[in-house]
Amino acid sequence: MGDLFLVRHGETEWSRSGRHTGWSDVPLTERGRQEARGLVPLVRSHRIGAVLVSPLQRARETAELIGLHDVRVDADLREWDYGGYEGVTTVEIHRERPDWFLFRDGVVPGPPEHPGESVEQVGERADRILAKVDAAFANTEGCVVLVAHGHFLRVLTARWLGLPPSEGALFQLATGTLCRLGTEHARPVIAAWNVRPPA
Repeated sequence: MGDLFLVRHGETEWSRSGRHTGWSDVPLTERGRQEARGLVPLVRSHRIGAVLVSPLQRARETAELIGLHDVRVDADLREWDYGGYEGVTTVEIHRERPDWFLFRDGVVPGPPEHPGESVEQVGERADRILAKVDAAFANTEGCVVLVAHGHFLRVLTARWLGLPPSEGALFQLATGTLCRLGTEHARPVIAAWNVRPPA
């Protein structure tokens, strides 16, 4: 089995300002595009067996700028549905809920089409993606690449390690970075985390 590479999309205006960006289809900034281009040597130096990408444009553009081909768009890779906290910063939430913590307290309901997700629901999507990753490893040679979003990839990492979804809180993840999940002695491990290209 190869390694699983996680790519968080490049910077957007909302990620720069700390606004929770779930379903809002916010484009990359120019800096975000530069971050994506910088990942080219880190990703493309490996044999790639399969690529799965979130449907949101910030992830799809990141994959394109890296030069990833034959990508499969998968809705399970979308970011956490933040419900009523979409577009709101943590600082703003803390004005009314000073002790609020996303991975423990979740979100408030949003509109009917985006009611919000619990951390457990995000974990269920992560488990579905990991099952697809296993199938890709069984049918291709090389690594599998996921291009997606910060909070979702943190939850997915927790599930890779056999931890509850809420333990995704332990893994800070910056925009435009690469992580590598693998195994050691048949046990899941983090082989590299939050890697940026050399300056």
